[in-house]
Amino acid sequence: MNDPYKKGMFKANPYAKKKPLKGNLVVVLDGKYDERGLQLIPQPSRCLVADEVHEIILTDEDKKPGDTVNKIAYIGFFTVKESTVIIVGDEVKINGQVIGKIAGFDETHMPNHYNIVIYGNDRISGNERSLNLNDEVIIG
Repeated sequence: MNDPYKKGMFKANPYAKKKPLKGNLVVVLDGKYDERGLQLIPQPSRCLVADEVHEIILTDEDKKPGDTVNKIAYIGFFTVKESTVIIVGDEVKINGQVIGKIAGFDETHMPNHYNIVIYGNDRISGNERSLNLNDEVIIG
């Protein structure tokens, strides 16, 4: 396989323009772990397709693609409204509240769903944030 990300071919962000992702929470999660062991893939982007469901997990560890993430809080699952691409560094908002920025992607549960790992200052779960079903998710 000739993966341009693994070979370090991109010296700058190649995404000149892209649509933000819009979706809605379908599950609000509660729980935290200090030794989760999520393995972020080396690729900094993922294509998400309309009507797919994916998980948002927050960490307060400053990690990048290829790293392992241990300290996490579960936020929730959301549905994708319209197909798009999301990338490391994209800001994640739920109901207008900034949760953090994408640190990377874990494929533990693929092909069922991606774990989208967000870096933020406060390791607070979705339930502790008083999030609700159908809350709007915007990534971009």
